[in-house]
Order: sequence, then structure tokens, then C-alpha cells
Amino acid sequence: MKGWNLLEPLPLKAYLRDLNYISILFRIFLSVLVGGILGMERGKKNRPAGLRTYILVCLGSALVMMTNQYVYLVYGTGDPVRLGAQVISGVGFLGAGTIVLTGRNKIMGITTAAGLWTAACSGLAIGIGFYEGAIVGGIAIAFTVSGLLKFDIWLRKKSQYLDLYIEYSGEKGDFSRFLQYAKDHQLEVHNIQINNGYSWHDQNGKQKTLSYIVTVSSHVQRSHTEIIELLAHEDGILFIEEL
Repeated sequence: MKGWNLLEPLPLKAYLRDLNYISILFRIFLSVLVGGILGMERGKKNRPAGLRTYILVCLGSALVMMTNQYVYLVYGTGDPVRLGAQVISGVGFLGAGTIVLTGRNKIMGITTAAGLWTAACSGLAIGIGFYEGAIVGGIAIAFTVSGLLKFDIWLRKKSQYLDLYIEYSGEKGDFSRFLQYAKDHQLEVHNIQINNGYSWHDQNGKQKTLSYIVTVSSHVQRSHTEIIELLAHEDGILFIEEL
């Protein structure tokens, strides 16, 4: 008995893959649904790109693919995936705008940018009528963004390296005391970035402080919290936090 072939769909699927009023409405609805599901998680975390942004990206991508399919079917010319290729590269500029480097050299927005790109890819799949890929892919994307969040946090906490932002009192030469303190407690400091700055501490004037971005690793088994608490006891430390 001959098995069912994805390239030879059943009549209903063939009808939905064709370009008609029903398939257009279904594709628009599905793109809004998938884009909305992907954007909800980002919106809850108050990210630059939230619910509406994801819906617009997914919906716009679907419209682009339907337009490409319309031109190909009606005019019998052109590459049916040419416009889709432009979307994949073009959304990269939109995603880059959501990536922010904070004053403490902390990068934010990478997951949002990647989510926008995958939302566009889902929209392209919907727009061309590849519903199976769009639905399964959308579920996988949503699971990656939301379901794997706790696992990602746990994985980072288990890393033997941690990036720290440190405000230290005194001059640059005084920071050698911190390095010696870390060495004495079986800690190794890498990738030291120094930024000069001033900070007010009392009403009599301002005290010179320096801010550092450092990567720290421990030669013995310690949690990130234990490392931070250990370093915070060094005399010159005014402020310390993990990036």
C-alpha cells in the first residue's frame, strides 16, 4: 500500500496550500497566533520587542511569502522564494536594534533579536503554506524561549567563570591588593577592564573610585554567590555584582 507523501497532500491541504480567500485568511490568522505566542514571553519581561512587534514581524513575513506566491502564480515568472530571502536578511537589522550594551558592559537583547528572526522564519513558512513546519517550529521556539529559561539560568550558575562589575576605592595601583586577595583565596582574575569614575560618598567632597569589569574563576568548588560574598569582604570593594 502506497504511503502518504508530504509532497502529495490531501485535497484539503492542497486547497489550503493554494492561494485563495480561505487560505489567505487562515495564513494571516495563523501568523498572528504564532507571533503572539512567541511575543507574549518577551512582553511579560518588558523587553524592547514584545507582543505587537512579534505579531507584526510574523504577519509581515507571511504577507511577503503570499505576495511572492501570487506573483509566481499569476504572472508565471520570478523565484517563489526570492522575497523570503530578503526578509531573512532584512530582519537582522531590526533584531540588531534590540541589542543593547549597558554602561557596565552587559549585553542585553540577544534573545529578543534571535526571537524576532525566528518569528520571521515562522511567518515565511506560514506564508508559503508549510503549516506543519510553522506549527511544530513555533512550538519548538516557544519552548526554547520559555521552557528552557530555568535550565539556562541553572547552567550559567554552574559555570566556573563569572563576570563581575566592581567599584573599588583608591588609585589604579591599589587594585593590586584585590588581585592578591583573590589569589590568596584560590581565585583567578581574568580579562580586567578598567574605567575611571568618581562617586560621592559624603558631604565633604568626592572620593576617587575606579570601576572594573573582571572575569573570575575559582580553583575550588564554589557557587557564584559564595565567590561574590568572599570578594565583598576585601577592604577596597565598594560595590560588586554579577553581570
